[in-house]
Amino acid sequence: MQVQRVFALDRMPVAGERIEQLLARGEVRIERILSASGPCDQAQDEWVLLLQGRAVLEVKGQRITLDAGDALFLPAHTPHSVLNTSAEPACIWLALHIGNIGT
Repeated sequence: MQVQRVFALDRMPVAGERIEQLLARGEVRIERILSASGPCDQAQDEWVLLLQGRAVLEVKGQRITLDAGDALFLPAHTPHSVLNTSAEPACIWLALHIGNIGT
């Protein structure tokens, strides 16, 4: 058994995302995402929870602001970008991917 430190801030990205897979079982993947900003794409349905920080997203042309504790469901291949993220505290996300990759 290995303890995973979800709030550890080592290796924060300067731009884009750093994605770490925490668990994969069948068609479900759980990831920790440390993010700055930039475009995103996912081949699976994705439910994201902002654990820490504040982020402004653009999802299908709509601006959405998320604060710590906010969650959002993004169907597979939904165009979205992270426009801005807080530096203090840093943005830490928990992402749940559902379905086969590439479907």
